This record gives sequence, C-alpha cells and structure tokens, in this order.
Amino acid sequence: MRREKYYDLIEQPEMLDYGVYLQCDKLLQCQKPLNQLSTSDELQFQIVHQVEELWMKLMSFTLVEIMDYMTDQQTHRVITLFKRVHGIQQMMIDQLSLLETMSPKEYQKIRLQLGNGSGQESPGFRLLLKMPQDIWQHFEKYYLDGGKVTLKQIYDDEYSHDARYAVAEALIEFDELFQIFRWRHLFLINRSIGMAANSLKGRPVDLLKKGASHRFFPDLWDIRSQMTDDWGGEYGRKRPSISGKS
Repeated sequence: MRREKYYDLIEQPEMLDYGVYLQCDKLLQCQKPLNQLSTSDELQFQIVHQVEELWMKLMSFTLVEIMDYMTDQQTHRVITLFKRVHGIQQMMIDQLSLLETMSPKEYQKIRLQLGNGSGQESPGFRLLLKMPQDIWQHFEKYYLDGGKVTLKQIYDDEYSHDARYAVAEALIEFDELFQIFRWRHLFLINRSIGMAANSLKGRPVDLLKKGASHRFFPDLWDIRSQMTDDWGGEYGRKRPSISGKS
C-alpha cells in the first residue's frame, strides 16, 4: 500500500502555479506508468534520455540564434551563447554517468522495450549533425570575409586574440565537446552491452567509433598541425636537449 500511495504522489502531484507554468502534469506523464516498468532502472533510462532531448532542443535553438548574431557580427553575444551551448554539452556528458549505475542484465530488460530503436535515431541528435555545416558557412562569410581571411592569419601570422579568433575557438570547443559526448556514449555502450555485440538493427556496435571520430570543423583542427610543422621547420625538428644530455 505504501508503494501505491507514493506512486500516486510521484505521478500526480498537487499542481500549484509553478507546476502549471512548467506543465508538470504533462511532463510527468511522459514516462511509462511506474507500475508498468520492466525494471526500476527503466524510469532512470527514460528520464535521462528525455532530458537529453530537451537539452538538444535548447542547444539547436541557441545555435540558430548564434548564426543570426554571426550575421550581424555581434561577437559578444555569439560568445555568450556559445558558452551556454558548451555548458549544455558538458551536462549531457556528465549525466551519462547515471546510466552506468545500471547492471548489464537490467539494461537488457530495458533494451527489449526499444524495438529496433537506437540513440542514432534521436531527433535532436540527428538535427545537431546537420547544423554545423550551416554554422561554418556563417563563420566563413562573416568572420573570414568570404574566404579572404585565412585561419593561419587568425592563429599565427596576424594573431591578436581578436573577435575572429574568439569565435573560431568557440566553434572548436563545440566540436570537441560533441566528440567527447559521442566517445562517452561509446564507453557507456561498452560497459552495458559490449563493443563486440550487434546493435538492435543487427549491425556491430563497433561501427559507432567512426561517428565518434567525425570532426565538424576539420580546418580548425588541421591548422594546428600545419602551424606546428611550420614552426618545427623554422626552429628545427630536433633541438639540443636542455638537460645537456644527448
């Protein structure tokens, strides 16, 4: 009886103004009824993934704003909003650790509820994969003057830590955190079902490594290698040891 009493309070709490504004009556009905869960871990699994979709919705919305501010070259606002996006990304990475509190056996019970579904079908994730190309085009047009300014100028030849540099670094941090999220998800999969297993679509889970290695803005990564090689040629690839030993 105690469990039923508290289940009712969890699923149908008293609705005051705060709850009405947040539409908690609808929000708390977006999970399976508590008495129908395949395992107690299923509630956590659903909530974590639903929250991730909400974060990705906010991230996508914010990235659209960022592109608008790029168009107007309101760099301070671009950087401020990218800080918000980066914060969302970090939270998404961190909250995956909650799912590691499930045992592999418990996760298999939840996995049976997914049909053929997988995280690759996430609507928010699929949208975010499409947006970086448009973001890069805005960066090129409004911060690289349509290609007249090079990344080498920004990072090396004419380096001044200016607006162009700040936006470029915001872009690469977005790219880095997205890759970290995908790799963090891979570690979660490895811990729950193993990397040698097949996905629910019958494909090896190991194929996800290819996606996790994808870079949205390769030019921003490659410029670092190019500059390092240039500096190596200028300073000498092998220099005397500062210890005096060969």
